Amino acid sequence: MAAFDTSRPQYGAAPVAGHIKGIFQALVAKFEAWNDARVTRNALGALTDRELEDIGLVRGDIEDVAQGH
Repeated sequence: MAAFDTSRPQYGAAPVAGHIKGIFQALVAKFEAWNDARVTRNALGALTDRELEDIGLVRGDIEDVAQGH
């Protein structure tokens, strides 16, 4: 009885697929960071000056906080 194994990897295909996957993951990560900053900016922007003062911020700090500084 003869057997034929087809489970061998295709050489050269994995690095290209890995590179494309890495680019896609980086793109998704950048989008998630942008969206998190946007949500934070909107939430802090909706607070009154008194509420911002209660948490130790002023309006000028909102962008720095949103960017994670």
